[in-house]
Amino acid sequence: MVHVYNCHPYASQQIVQVEQEPGLVCCGGGALFVVTTGGCKVEAYSLDLPGCPLICRFATMGTVRSIQHSNIGDYLVTIEEKNSATYLRAYTNWRYQAEEKARVGVRLLGHLLRGASQRGGAQMEIIEIPLSERPVAVACCSLTGDLLVGCDKTLVLFTLRRQNQQNLQNVQQPSNTQLNSSQSRDQSTHQNGSFLDFERSAILHVAGTKPKQVALCAGYVAMQADLEVLVLKLDTTPEAEDLDESLEAPRNDQADDQTDFLLIPRHQELLGERAKDCNVPITMEKTGLEDGGRNSFSYVLFRRFTPDYFQGCSVEETHLHSLKLHPLFTSQSPVDEPTCVFCFFSLPTAGYLYSLKGGVELLSAYQYPEKVLEAVLTDHLLHVVTKSALQCFTVRCAAVAARFEDPYIDTTMRACPPSALEVCALRMQLFIGLRSVCAYGRHVILLSTADTEAPEESERNTQRRSLMLKEHTMLTGIFLAVGIDPTTTPGLESLLSRSSLSKKWTISAPRVSNPVGHGWNLYVVDTVSPLTLYKEMVEYSQHYAQTNMQAQSLWHLLSEAHLLLRAALLQPSSPQQHPSNGDPADGRSEAQVIVQTGRQELEEALRENSAQLGDCFSRGSHRSCHLALPYYRMSGLSVSDVMARNRPQPSDPHSHNPGFLFYLKHYLLEETDQHLSQEAADELIDIFSQTEPSQLINVCASPTMINVNPARTLRILQHLEDTTGVSVALTITMATMLLRLDDLSQYTQLMERHAEMVLVYGFIEEPRLLLQGGDTNIYPTALTQQMVKSQPGVLVAAMVALHENNKIDLKQVDVMFKVLDCEHSLQVDFWEAMLMASSQDAVIQELLFRLSSVYIDRLMQTSSDKLQHKPIARRSLKSADDLINSCTHYGALYPWLTVLSPPHTTGSQHQEAFYKMQSLLCGPSLSVTSVTPLLESLSENNVWGFSLHLLCATRRGQYGYSIEQLLDRCPQAIIAYANHHLQDTHMALWWQKLLPELCSRTRAATDNSILLAALKETLVVVAMETSPAEFLELVPDDGTASYFLPHLLTCSQRHLLA
Repeated sequence: MVHVYNCHPYASQQIVQVEQEPGLVCCGGGALFVVTTGGCKVEAYSLDLPGCPLICRFATMGTVRSIQHSNIGDYLVTIEEKNSATYLRAYTNWRYQAEEKARVGVRLLGHLLRGASQRGGAQMEIIEIPLSERPVAVACCSLTGDLLVGCDKTLVLFTLRRQNQQNLQNVQQPSNTQLNSSQSRDQSTHQNGSFLDFERSAILHVAGTKPKQVALCAGYVAMQADLEVLVLKLDTTPEAEDLDESLEAPRNDQADDQTDFLLIPRHQELLGERAKDCNVPITMEKTGLEDGGRNSFSYVLFRRFTPDYFQGCSVEETHLHSLKLHPLFTSQSPVDEPTCVFCFFSLPTAGYLYSLKGGVELLSAYQYPEKVLEAVLTDHLLHVVTKSALQCFTVRCAAVAARFEDPYIDTTMRACPPSALEVCALRMQLFIGLRSVCAYGRHVILLSTADTEAPEESERNTQRRSLMLKEHTMLTGIFLAVGIDPTTTPGLESLLSRSSLSKKWTISAPRVSNPVGHGWNLYVVDTVSPLTLYKEMVEYSQHYAQTNMQAQSLWHLLSEAHLLLRAALLQPSSPQQHPSNGDPADGRSEAQVIVQTGRQELEEALRENSAQLGDCFSRGSHRSCHLALPYYRMSGLSVSDVMARNRPQPSDPHSHNPGFLFYLKHYLLEETDQHLSQEAADELIDIFSQTEPSQLINVCASPTMINVNPARTLRILQHLEDTTGVSVALTITMATMLLRLDDLSQYTQLMERHAEMVLVYGFIEEPRLLLQGGDTNIYPTALTQQMVKSQPGVLVAAMVALHENNKIDLKQVDVMFKVLDCEHSLQVDFWEAMLMASSQDAVIQELLFRLSSVYIDRLMQTSSDKLQHKPIARRSLKSADDLINSCTHYGALYPWLTVLSPPHTTGSQHQEAFYKMQSLLCGPSLSVTSVTPLLESLSENNVWGFSLHLLCATRRGQYGYSIEQLLDRCPQAIIAYANHHLQDTHMALWWQKLLPELCSRTRAATDNSILLAALKETLVVVAMETSPAEFLELVPDDGTASYFLPHLLTCSQRHLLA
C-alpha cells in the first residue's frame, strides 16, 4: 500500500540553455553533462551557479551511447561507436577544455603521455581502454573511483590508479607503482605531477544471462539483465587460501536441446547465502595484479521476475531499469566505508529497494500508478519519471542507518519508525514528454522531448504510407501497360504525387516546428530542504489531528517527517568528511544542506516531532502504546508537559490512554533528580488511584514524588487498604507518609503491625522505600533514617535481603551507611549478617577482609590512649558467641586461647572485636595471607596482639616457632596448644620439638612448677606414642633416672600389651 500526501518536495525549476537537442544526460562533480543528438559532442554546465552556465564543451572520438561521471578522479567514461566498432574511453582533466585551444592527449590504458602531460597534466586526456568483448554498460564506484564494465559475457573491474612522475621514471617497478598509487588515491586529480590511469583488477565470467546495466559501490557489484538482478560482494583473501578455480564460464549442456523451446523462468528471490543457488554461474579470472592476495566473491542477492502483462505494459516492454547501488554515510562511519549500502532497481510498474549490509532485506516495494521510464534514488527521496510526470516517493534508508549508528534505538531510551514502514507518494509534477532523470544533491535533472507524433499515430501513418506506395506502384504499372510513361508527363506525375487520391488513406500534413521554440527541454528542478518539507508535513498532519488523533495516516505522516529529519541529521557534519557519491543520483553530500539550515534547527525539529509521535502512541492501541515512552524521552519534555498534553476530555475526566500510563509508570521507576511540584505529584496520585490503584505504592516510592501532599495521599492509601486489604508494602508506604507528618506514635503502631521478617519482604517488594538514587548517587530515605534509631536490626536484615535479591550491591550499601554516618556500627553489623547469608565466594572473601580490618582497627585504638575518653559506641547486633553459633565462617575458639587470654582483660566493645577476630582466624574461610599485612601494625607486646600473631603462625604451619613463643610468654597454655594442634601428622613434634624444649628449660629453672607439670604431661604422651627403645633414645644423658623410670615402665607395659 502506498499512501498519498499532497506535499511539495520541489521548490523551483529552471531550464538549461542548451543549443542543440540533448541525447544523453548525466551529472556529477557540480556539473551537468549533455551529449548532443548525434553523440559526438559533450557539453558541461555548472549546477552550482544560477542559470547553469556553460563550463566547457569538447568533442568525443565516436558516437556516445553511454556516459557516466566519477566524483573520485573527476573523470568521464563513455561507451562510443565508430565505424561499426564499440570503444570504451575515459576523459580526464576535461575542465581544461574551458580554455580556448586547449590541448588533448590520447593514450592507451597503462601508457602515460610525455611532454605537456608530464609537466603538469594541464590538458585533457582521452584514455582508450581495450576490451576483448563489446562493452554494454559501465559504472563508477562513488567511494574509490574504480570502474566496472559490463560486457556480453563478462564483468571487468578496473582499479583507479594515480601515476606520478616517479612512476614515469620507474615503469619497470610495478610493485612500487602500486604502493605509491594506493597511498595517493585521495589526492586531487589536478595535483601537479599526478595522472589518472586504470588497472584491470578482476574479471568475472557470467554464464546464463547478459548484463544490460551494472553498478559498483563499496565492494558490491550489481548486474541487471532484462528480468534478473544479481548482486555480488568482492573480497580479498590471503594468498594462502587460494584454491584451484576454473577460469572458464560453465557451459550450458542443454543449450542445443532448448533452441526449439521458449523457456519462461519462474519468479525467484534469493537473499544472502541462498543467492548462490540462482543458477547464474560466476567464475573469476586471475589478472596477476592482485594486491597481496586473491580476489574472491560471494553471492548477496538474486531477484528474477517472470514476464507478464502489467498494467499498460506488454511482455516486450516489461524489463528492469534504473539499477543503482546507493551508499549512505553517517557521522560515525569510517571515511572509506559507508554505514549502509542499498540496492534499487525497478520494473515499469514497481520499484524495489534492498538493504545489503548487516543482512539482506527488502525494505520497500514501490507500486507506480503508471508506467515509469526511469527512477533515481537519493538519501531522502525516490524520484521517478513517466512520460508526462515527475513523481516523488519517500525512502527508508534513514531508518536502517539510524539503527546501525545508535544501538539504543528500539529500546525504552530511543525509537525510530520501522524500516518496513509503508512508503508514500508526496507529489506529482506534470511535464510533457519526459525521457530520463538524474539527480545531484538537491537538483533533479529532467530531459523532455515532445514527440512530433504519438507512437500510435506513427504506426498508423506507417501503414498509410505503405498503402499509398502500393497504390502509386499499381497506377504507374497501369500507365506503363498502356504505353504511357508518367515521368514524361508532368500532369500525370503531379496526379500520382497528390495526397488526396484516396480519402481513406489520406496522410495528415506534417507538423511544422515552431521557428522560435523547439521540441525538447532540459530542466533542473530543485528540491526543498528536509526541514522545509518536514514543516509542510507537520502542517498537513494537522488535518488528521483535528478529526482523529488515533488515525493511522497521522502516525504515518509524522513517521515520514521523522525519517526526513533523521536522514538529514545522520549525514556527516562536514561535507568533506566522506567522499560524495559519484554516480548521477548522489552529488554532493547532503551535509551541505545541514550546514545551510543549521543542525540545531534540525535537532529542535526532531524533538518537536518526537513529542508529536509520543502523543500519537500515547493515545494509540495497546499493541504500540509502549512507543510513547522513547518518543517522549527524545522530545525532552518534562513530566508536567506530557501530563498537560494528555489530559482527558471534560466529557470523560477519568479516561487515560494506555500509552500515557505506560510512560508515567516507566518515568516513575527512573532514578532522577527532577522533583515534581505538589500540584503535579497530587495529579499523578489521582491518575493512578483512578486507573491502576495497585501502582500507588510504586508511585509514592518514586523520588520524583517528594513534594506530594502526605495527608491527602495517606487518605487515598487508607481507602486502598480498606478496599484491597492489608499488605506489608502498603503499610510501610502509609508509615512513610506518617513520618512526613511527624506522627511518630502512629508510625510506630503501623511498623509494629507486622513481624520484622515480614517487613523485610515488604522492602524487597519496593526497595525505594529505603533507598533512592542510582549507582554511587544513592541516598537513604527518611524512613531509613528513622529505622537507624528505632529498628536497626530490621534495617540490616532488609539490606541483606536486597543484596541477596540483586536489588543493590555492596558499594551502594557502603554509600548509604556513609550518608547515615553508621560506617563503624550498622555497616559492620551488615557485613557480619552478609557473611551468614551470602553464598558467593568473592563476596565472602571481600567481607572477611573488611571485617578483619575493622576488628584490628578497633584493637589498635584500644592499644593507644587516644580514645580512652571517647563515649562507648553502640553494641553490635551480634556478639561473638552469636556469630560462632550461627555462621560457619566464625570458628569456635581454640581451648588454649582461653588460657592465653582470659576474659575481661579490656573494654567490652574491644573484647568483642578481639573474640571475633580470633574466631575468624579459627574459622575455615579467612585467608591468612590476606590478613597478615593488617597484623603487622599490631604489636605483640599485649595479649591480643600476641595471640593473633600466634594464631596466624599456627595457621601457616609454623608449630615450632609457636611452641617456642608459648614457652616464652605463656607456658601454662603449651599443653592445651599441643593437645589441639600436635596430632596426626604433627604428633612427632611432641618428642622432636616440645620434649627437648621442656627439658632444656626445666634444667635452667628447676623450681618452675609450670614447666615441670608440662614436662610430666609431655612424657605421658611420649610414652604412649613411642616404643621403649625410642623412649630411651629421647631420655637426656644427664637426666635423673628416677624421674624417667615410671614413664619408661608405662611405655614398656603398653608395648608388651600391644
